[in-house]
Amino acid sequence: MNQLKILKTVADVQSWHDSSELPVAAVFTMGALHSGHAYLMTYARERSPKGTRVIASIFVNPTQFEKGADLETYPRTLDEDLQLLIEAGVDAVFIPSVEVMYPDGLVVDETIDPGVIGKILEGKSRPGHFLGMLSVVHKLLSITEPNFTYFGEKDFQQLTLVKKMVHDLIMPVEVVGVPTVRDPDGLALSSRNQKLSESARVLAQNIPAALTMVSNLLIDGKQIEQAEKEGRDFLAKQDGIALDYLEVHAENLIDEPKVGTLRILIAAIIDGVRIIDNIAVEI
Repeated sequence: MNQLKILKTVADVQSWHDSSELPVAAVFTMGALHSGHAYLMTYARERSPKGTRVIASIFVNPTQFEKGADLETYPRTLDEDLQLLIEAGVDAVFIPSVEVMYPDGLVVDETIDPGVIGKILEGKSRPGHFLGMLSVVHKLLSITEPNFTYFGEKDFQQLTLVKKMVHDLIMPVEVVGVPTVRDPDGLALSSRNQKLSESARVLAQNIPAALTMVSNLLIDGKQIEQAEKEGRDFLAKQDGIALDYLEVHAENLIDEPKVGTLRILIAAIIDGVRIIDNIAVEI
């Protein structure tokens, strides 16, 4: 098992990076790690070229949270996180302070425009979220200089925007999407799931159920608008679920959804916890 290097400054990361000519794969997280993150780390090691070193980051990024309690209540479990990274065979972890990542204060890079994709779905409900996310991912990519970076498909809009940013800025890194990891009850693994009560957890199982329902309707030939409506109607009957959106989009989140690979995306609030999920469907 590799010894986990703990890096706290940009100089630490640069020294680690320059200590070997082996390729680097990066997985960026906000901590509160779970088995889905462990899968990301393992996926990064197994899918990258042999010998690739894996670096993770743990940083709860203030600029991608709306003002309020969500940032303060976001789970922080550093000791457990480090143990998970050790067990996953990660080579190094970057744990910067806010001052390291934002030396001039909490200023985002306004030149990194999320564009049209950043204005729909999560971007519509959480103004500024994606600008903050892209700003910090850009910083982390610049600091860690990886050959590959891995993002979970559960945050599909985030993955799409990171791929677009890397393409637009001609950054020398390959962005790889990793399939969503689910618990046996179908709920997608998320750090925020820790905040769900037992009853809310049961209620949350309706989220993947709604995605499956809409997927089956589309496969059976139902029109997109009708399939979306039936999915929303199903969730409206579940007392305690505040649905934000349930929408069907083209896989690139830009084109008009017609045939081929479509993406069904959903967001809802249960017991004060925001849950997002998505699945792909071929029609």
